[in-house]
This record gives sequence, structure tokens and C-alpha cells, in this order.
Amino acid sequence: MEFVCHLGTPEGRVLREKRVAASEAALREELTRQGLQIFAVEKRLGLPSLADARQSWRRRRRIPAKTLLVFNQELAALLKAGLPLLQALNLMLERLKDPTFREVLVQVRDRVLSGVELSQAFASFGNMFPPLYAATLKAGERTGELEQVIRRFIRYLKLVIEARKRVVSALVYPAVLIGLSIGLIFVMAIFVLPNFNQFYDQLDIKLPWLTRFTIGGSLFLRQNLLWIALGVAAAVIAARRWGRTAAGGIAIDHAKLRSPLLGPVLHLFSLAEFCRSLSTLLAGGMPLVPSLEISIGAVSNRYVRREMGSTVQLVREGKSLHESLETTGVVNDLAIDMVKVGEATGSLDVMLGNVSDFFDEEVEIRMQRILSLLEPMMLVLMGGIVALILVSVYLPMFSALGSVR
Repeated sequence: MEFVCHLGTPEGRVLREKRVAASEAALREELTRQGLQIFAVEKRLGLPSLADARQSWRRRRRIPAKTLLVFNQELAALLKAGLPLLQALNLMLERLKDPTFREVLVQVRDRVLSGVELSQAFASFGNMFPPLYAATLKAGERTGELEQVIRRFIRYLKLVIEARKRVVSALVYPAVLIGLSIGLIFVMAIFVLPNFNQFYDQLDIKLPWLTRFTIGGSLFLRQNLLWIALGVAAAVIAARRWGRTAAGGIAIDHAKLRSPLLGPVLHLFSLAEFCRSLSTLLAGGMPLVPSLEISIGAVSNRYVRREMGSTVQLVREGKSLHESLETTGVVNDLAIDMVKVGEATGSLDVMLGNVSDFFDEEVEIRMQRILSLLEPMMLVLMGGIVALILVSVYLPMFSALGSVR
């Protein structure tokens, strides 16, 4: 029989593996002998039922950051008030409205009731929660300061949400401007320019090459609109599927970093993610090696994540963190110098927090600079395209009027 196992390694990593065994009891015995922590063992059926498919889809869906933030704020408040963990979870189940999160929290409560630690209960749900969350809870359980560790995670989550909100809000206006401009050009090409072709056919005049090119392009677009739309849709679907593969995702993220304007900003944003995650875990009492593994996994850019993966083994072999980061080639000198100072003074978590704050401010400043350049550039570019279309359309009229005079 085939089973799907959610396991924890002695280094603090959470794994999801498929194993084959004669029975669940035999599999659990084998996993225990291997020194693995067993979070959940589920039998894998050949043809999943509708309920299994629905459950699988829900497990792939991530809990929104804002929902997780509110949950942890309430949980920290209840724990600070002196309520036991199980009673706090029961009270929160009465108030929780998100059906997916409620279903998850019921299972978490039941596992905690059966003796499983809270961190293990959340870790068993895989990608529904950030890996940093389960690791943070585990650090709090080890030190006996669960409420303080949760509040530290709340501060981390607030910074992440705020940083992403600033980036998204900064990109809204350029996206709307580009969309409206493309829509205007599309309407002119599909509905306006073909009418001028009929008009010039009746005049029986020789058209300039610019007019022939513009009207010919609009006619081709109008006659083959369905095929062009299908081709674009197929290209987008193929690109998305390729982007989900390991090689495709790394190539796309590497191309993003090499883009002239947004590349440096995305690079700094990835470094800020890494430094903030590592600072949070180290401040919670988590050892360096598992903290490093989880922090690298929290980086959204897959190219940066791959390049930084070698640092874990180097640190495990006894090399200092700043020397290990220097070998990756993706961590800038400022971060390496600050890490070096933090290691020398024993305040690595504080230094990493300062670096992440600096990178966040630098990302916001650079985004404002890019937008201050992008908006007039887009206006000039789109205005130039529209003006070129109008000139190409009305140029034969001006030529005909000149001939008549």
C-alpha cells in the first residue's frame, strides 16, 4: 500500500513523502527507527473521491496573510490572559468565519488534544502555512515563551504585509495607465482603422507606405483576431506551466533579477525576506542551521533561493555565516558586513533585523524613483503611438488636399 507522510527531520525540516509499506503500523515503526518525527500518515488511494479531491485542493490553498495575522493576534491575547492553549483554540473556533481555516483549526485542536505539539499540528498541513510559522511555534515551545514568540511572528507578518502592500500600491497606477493605453490602441486598430481602408478605396489614391502598413496591420488583426487570441492564450498557459517547473521557475526569476529597472528592487526585496525571516527565528531561540534552511525557503525568488542553498552545508561544516553567504554571489556587501558584525558581537538577530529594515526602505525609495520615471515615459510612448496612427491615417487626406489646391 502507498501512503503520504508528513514528517519532521532532526534538523527541523518538514517533509512530505510517499512511502510504500504493508500497513500503516509497519510504516510508522520504520519511520520511527529512522529518527523521523511523524506528523501524519494518510493512505493514498488510486482514484480519489470528490471529498478527497476537495480536501487536496484545500490543502494546496494558502491561508491569507491577513487571516493568519488576525488569528495570531487573538491567540497571543488569549495566552497572555492566562488561558490554556486548548481553551484558547476552542474560543477562537467559535469566532472563526473562514470555512477553510476553521476546518484546519478543528484538526489542529484535535491533534493538540491528543498530545501533539502545536507546531507539529500546524506543520502537518504543508504549504497552507508558511514554514516559518511552524518553526517559530516550535522555538516558543522549546523556550516556554510561546506568547512572546507569537508576538514576534506578528511583528514579522505585519512588516511583510506592509512591504508587499507598498509595492502593489506603487504598481497600480502604471498598470492602469498601460492597460488603458493598450485598450485604446486595440479599439482603434479593430474598429476605426478598417473603416479608413474602405474610404481610401473609394478615393482611388496611392497611399503612403506608413498608411499601408498601419491599415494592413489593423486588417490582419481584425481578420485573425480569434486565432491571435487563441495563440496568446496558449502561449500564456504554456509559459505558466513551464514557470511551475523547477528549471522554468528559476529561469524566469533570474530574468526578473536581470531586468534593468525592477531587477535591483526585486533583488533587495528577496534579501529583505531572507534577513527578516532569519532574524525572527534566531530571536525566538531556533538554532542557526534549521533557521537558515527555513529562511532560505521563505525567499520568494527561486533563483536567489537556489543560489543561497549551499550556505546551509557550509555553515553545518563549521564555516561562518558571512563567509558562506559571500560564496553565493547574490548577497550584497552591506548584508555580509552586517552579518559579520552580528556574529562578532553576538547580536546576529538584531543586525539582520536592521538590514531588513534598511532594505525595505531602499525598496520603497527605488520604487518611487522608478515610478517617477515610468509614468512620463509611458505617457510619451503611448501618446507617440497614438499620434503615429493618426498621422498615418490622415496623411493621405493631407496629400489629396494639397493636390487639389
